[in-house]
Amino acid sequence: MALVKKYKPQTYLETYRAKKGYLLYSFLAPLSLAIILALMERNVSAFLLNLIAFGLFYITAKLNTLGLANEFKYHQEKLTKAPKIPYKTISAILLGISTLFTATIVVGESIFIGLFLSIVSSVGYYLYYGLDPREDKLGNIDDISPEFVLKTISEAKAKLAEIENDIDKISNDRPLQDKLSLAVKKAKDIIKTIQEDPKDIRVARKFLVVYIDGLKSVTNAYTSIDEADINKSTKENLHQLLEDIERRFDKELTRLKKNNAFDLDVNIDTLHEQIKN
Repeated sequence: MALVKKYKPQTYLETYRAKKGYLLYSFLAPLSLAIILALMERNVSAFLLNLIAFGLFYITAKLNTLGLANEFKYHQEKLTKAPKIPYKTISAILLGISTLFTATIVVGESIFIGLFLSIVSSVGYYLYYGLDPREDKLGNIDDISPEFVLKTISEAKAKLAEIENDIDKISNDRPLQDKLSLAVKKAKDIIKTIQEDPKDIRVARKFLVVYIDGLKSVTNAYTSIDEADINKSTKENLHQLLEDIERRFDKELTRLKKNNAFDLDVNIDTLHEQIKN
């Protein structure tokens, strides 16, 4: 226990990609060996007990992996709610139960030794991994509903993910891919800026809905037909439309960073007409 370092969120976040909860999976190695030896000796009771212990530790490790992934995502986001399911807390408890079962039932130690090892394992888990985030990160949103803010941003991100999938389907027009990718990047920058200061989310939602929906309509329409059937004039118009969208993305991002209100009515009408054509 003296070698265990106290859990620190920032340090953990920086090393997360290298860690990912592999430590708990290492507990499965001796149990796997025990299961194999029990099979070789045809010891059915030992085989079943070791198999149960293996299952308990495996479930613990999987829940821990989910908890770590949720926590990493939580720390990445500037605006989010705490994870609904406390996977890490459940993992800490289940690790204690797994250790108690293995020590007392499988190995045959006394209940006191089993309880001691159980407590040590759960406390060690807490010191090494910590528990689940419990506070929502909602920032300064005044009287705006947190659910409205998070839903708006979540929907925008989901649409951008669909656009990125469509971009991957475009094979014969690299310049178009590059322009679409750049537009998506700029849209993500705007979402990030909104997350940092979501007070203007009601008006900003017009941008997120209309512009991202417009971009999504363009990519869907393009990928729904054979590229060989798209004439040169249509492609030129599409490239021009994307350049126009990129300029508007830049313009609105500048306005947003200056905390100016969004003035999108004219641009929205124009974009609608361009997409229709």
